[in-house]
Amino acid sequence: MPEELYKKIFSKNLNHYMELYGKTQSDLINDLNFNKSAVSTWCNGTRLPRMDKVEALAKYFGINRSDLIEEKSNTNDHYYLNDETREIAQEAFENPELRTLFKVARDIPPERLRAHIEFMKTLKEQEQGNHDEGC
Repeated sequence: MPEELYKKIFSKNLNHYMELYGKTQSDLINDLNFNKSAVSTWCNGTRLPRMDKVEALAKYFGINRSDLIEEKSNTNDHYYLNDETREIAQEAFENPELRTLFKVARDIPPERLRAHIEFMKTLKEQEQGNHDEGC
């Protein structure tokens, strides 16, 4: 496969996931400490990133590397099978204290994910409460 096609596929996939997760080039630059011009060239399809950068992007979005570098017949496929679960997981992902939940099974029912989030929030509140009281 010609390199130009790889660039086009990567650019399409990267832009898809940026849109899906509401991220901008500035977010990638700031959150992952990437070079501004590099991110721009990846997004417009003029260059390909090194594999370590692809790995960092995949972890950032909670996806597989292949989701970024391979052409997908349907880019609307999501990790979470349930739309409501996907929305709840996105909220957890955006909260640094709850990111550990992002690795849950993709077929988890929304009510179970919500219960996990509430549990984590309770633990965090207890931890902060104990810390504030000098315990």
